[in-house]
Amino acid sequence: MGDLGGGDWREAVAEKGLAEADGGPDHLVIMVHGIVGSTADWKFGAEQFGKLLSDKVIVHCSNRNMHKLTLDGVDVMGERLAQEVIEEINRRPYIKKISFVAHSVGGLVARYAIGRLYKPPKRTSENTPQTLDDNNIGTIHGLEAVNFITVASPHLGSRGNKQVPFLFGVTAIENFACYIIHLIFGRTGKHLFLTDNDDGKPPLLQRMVDNWGDLQFMSALQAFRRRVAYSNVGHDRILTSLLKLACSNKPCLKFFP
Repeated sequence: MGDLGGGDWREAVAEKGLAEADGGPDHLVIMVHGIVGSTADWKFGAEQFGKLLSDKVIVHCSNRNMHKLTLDGVDVMGERLAQEVIEEINRRPYIKKISFVAHSVGGLVARYAIGRLYKPPKRTSENTPQTLDDNNIGTIHGLEAVNFITVASPHLGSRGNKQVPFLFGVTAIENFACYIIHLIFGRTGKHLFLTDNDDGKPPLLQRMVDNWGDLQFMSALQAFRRRVAYSNVGHDRILTSLLKLACSNKPCLKFFP
């Protein structure tokens, strides 16, 4: 079954999943929509998970950052998503694994959220150094991290270098857009164009390429068994393929080993 994030499927899935002894699904898949989006954006995808993998996964489409709330900033949305994931995990104590599938800006929001949700591996003693390897990589709020998948997500931001096709690659227009983007896309626009400067800190997307304070962005990504970035190769008027694609040429992955 699937959970469309606030629809009728939620309670049905919760009730079905309570019977852990029956060998029901123990893998929570969080689906995150893009800017000015809603749970409806993932309706078809969630239904396909339900049809093909109902015995393995429970799907939840995030509903905390819909429509205009997507303009509040990647960090604000990431905090909301992290809290939403915690609530979903708490109401399903039988869940053991977690995956994320995110579209567009949702990929950045999911990356922020896992940085907040990451729990480092336990040390055997105070003097044992913490290392990141295949057997000692931490969890996402206590769950095994399986897949982290983004689709057409602007991991590099949207500033300059012909990254946004509708700005025509004209340097003057791209530079001007940096000053007005917040009027259209709010704080999220500042994050995408790397113009945020909170308390003198580097832009958020720059901070997210490493661990930063209590937000373990990179350690959280390393915890996932698979990390995949998909890109459209054409007909995308918002992002270029270079911007969206951050992986090598590899065959299509299977969702499970």
